[in-house]
Amino acid sequence: GAMNALVRVSAVLTNAPFILNLDCDHYINNSKAFREAMCFMMDPTLGKKVCYVQFPQRFDGIDQHDRYANNNTVFFDINLKGLDGIQGPVYVGTGCVFRRQALYGYDPNKKEKASSKACNCCPTWCCRGRKKSKKSKSKPKSDKKRRSKKNDSNVPILEDIEEGIEGFDSERTSLMSQKNFEKKFGQSPVFVASTLLENGGVPQNASPASLLKEAIHVISCGYEDKTEWGKEVGWIYGSVTEDILTGFKMHVRGWRSIYCMPGRPAFKGSAPINLTDRLHQVLRWALGSIEILLSRHCPIWYGYGGGLKWLERFAYVNTIVYPLTSLPLVAYCSLPAVCLLTGKFIIPTISSFNSLWFIALFMSIAATGILEMRWSGVGIDEWWRNEQFWVIGGVSSHLFALFQGLLKVLAGIDTSFTVTSKSTDDEEFGELYAFKWTTLLIPPTTLIVINMVGVVAGVSDAINNGYQSWGPLFGKLFFAIWVIMHLYPFLKGLMGRQNRTPTIVIVWSILLASIFSLIWIRIDPFLPKQDGPNLEDCGLDCE
Repeated sequence: GAMNALVRVSAVLTNAPFILNLDCDHYINNSKAFREAMCFMMDPTLGKKVCYVQFPQRFDGIDQHDRYANNNTVFFDINLKGLDGIQGPVYVGTGCVFRRQALYGYDPNKKEKASSKACNCCPTWCCRGRKKSKKSKSKPKSDKKRRSKKNDSNVPILEDIEEGIEGFDSERTSLMSQKNFEKKFGQSPVFVASTLLENGGVPQNASPASLLKEAIHVISCGYEDKTEWGKEVGWIYGSVTEDILTGFKMHVRGWRSIYCMPGRPAFKGSAPINLTDRLHQVLRWALGSIEILLSRHCPIWYGYGGGLKWLERFAYVNTIVYPLTSLPLVAYCSLPAVCLLTGKFIIPTISSFNSLWFIALFMSIAATGILEMRWSGVGIDEWWRNEQFWVIGGVSSHLFALFQGLLKVLAGIDTSFTVTSKSTDDEEFGELYAFKWTTLLIPPTTLIVINMVGVVAGVSDAINNGYQSWGPLFGKLFFAIWVIMHLYPFLKGLMGRQNRTPTIVIVWSILLASIFSLIWIRIDPFLPKQDGPNLEDCGLDCE
């Protein structure tokens, strides 16, 4: 809402054709980035179809090892870079230069599609407006009256501004009546007239006092009522991740975006280096994706027949369905411990044919990761940090976001929105070691405990049963240790600066360990299996 208000105010006062969007915690690090963005926007062949130029996010104040993958280099240096070859990257909410006309809901091919997008009706004849030539010839006397009225009120009306503007699309205005303009943009003749100026600028006959009065009017609380602001115009409402929705609507209309990665980072900002704050940030992103998934703007069923390419649609589907992977991810992280506690193995023996499929799949995933790193220049350490936090966020923030989103959309139970804390301590990286308890820490803590208990139980069982038990044990230990390695940054976050686990985590660990110990005793893995007859039932006294 605040961004839409700023768009209207800037249109009334200056009406620049391009808009820079930055978060409040970001600053300009490379002044030449604007020139690079303008090179794309003002390109004589493809520039008219570019809705925005997105820059990667870069951050200050992150610890050397980037424990919680705040840099997110896999997303910014691999995923968005790959989307640039299709229809352009998704809008990530900051570090972006917009074309103002794209924010107004116009199509890139105005002359061809203006008639179909003038209103929400299908026939082209229903939105016929008054032609400018007839209006100028038939009402010379009324023009004088309107001019005198304009001088009295100092607020030019729509017809006066239209006649004083040179270079706007006459076909667009002829197809949209004044009521349609007001329904779409609101009841401000000055702002409506500014939307017709593709190259920006304000009318020369408007006084500063009248523009200031109109600027106050367009930011009033009820201005957006019964208009298309937040629905088809400006930043789209309906999700806490309004950036995904806004970029998606532009791509559906046929616009394309550009990903610009200058050698010197264009903009820099701060990131939450604390574990709890980082999990809450990921929770907010995942909750927004679930809201879009369950809305009418879901890329699975919205926007067919427009200008969205199929591969770009798949990319948007991937940005909203990823919280659903938390369910199988929790199961996969739990199965190694279950195998160690029950003595059963989920993977078939290496001699069976099914194992070849597993090995082929594992090798193909590894080869894909290697090719992506070689192509993008992302290091193995950055890739591994991203994999670790993907598991941490998947079993905590994504899982909670899935249930919160279902409660919000289906039951109407809204969850409180908290702005991510990005303040740092006086001491360098002091916030990194701060511990803040939240329920998001419960699922990863549980998985760490049960896998550790499973490792102890499996090794104890192998020692008790002899040499032949060690062979099957290695496969089970591999998966359990693999899960613990992915959750290791989370475990370090729980330990804090003094490598001491907080009391509440110790209580949780003891409770969970006791529960799984009772289950383990109930299974009785150490007792030998008796295949012979039950001596108590046979009635014989062997003594």
